Amino acid sequence: MSPLIAVQVTRYLDDRNEVQGRKLQVFKTLMATRAYTLAPAHVEALNRIDLEFSSKIPTEKAVLDVWQQYLDHLGNPQQLDAPTWGNKRIDLLVDLLHAMGKSLGYDFNKTQIKNGTYSPVAHGQIESEQGRMRQMTLELLEGKRVLPMHVTNLPPTELPPE
Repeated sequence: MSPLIAVQVTRYLDDRNEVQGRKLQVFKTLMATRAYTLAPAHVEALNRIDLEFSSKIPTEKAVLDVWQQYLDHLGNPQQLDAPTWGNKRIDLLVDLLHAMGKSLGYDFNKTQIKNGTYSPVAHGQIESEQGRMRQMTLELLEGKRVLPMHVTNLPPTELPPE
């Protein structure tokens, strides 16, 4: 009978570790990409929160509650251009990561989460330039922008005979 119990305990522990590992993966991905919230890995990790965290566990329910607030904010297109929208988005993401870290046994404070990222200025410039190029290309294709052309080295024109 004891080998059967040992197998059951091992399976239970393996399952529990797998579940915990998936939660950690979501958290670590969000932490690693918190300065790049448009990164596909960041968006995918956000979309996995509902799958990996349970409302039956109080600390995880807190994660889901904050996630719902953040999701509601992200989905509010009326305020997308408001100056305070971006600041609130950052604060809600920090709240989410703080709640998630707490539920997983990490002891990060909100200041660490908010300010503890490294993001080279060049990354922001590249992202901005790419966005600008996409926008200008669309404007060109839609006929809203002209493409300036400068002709050089024209062949000599022959004068009509007199």
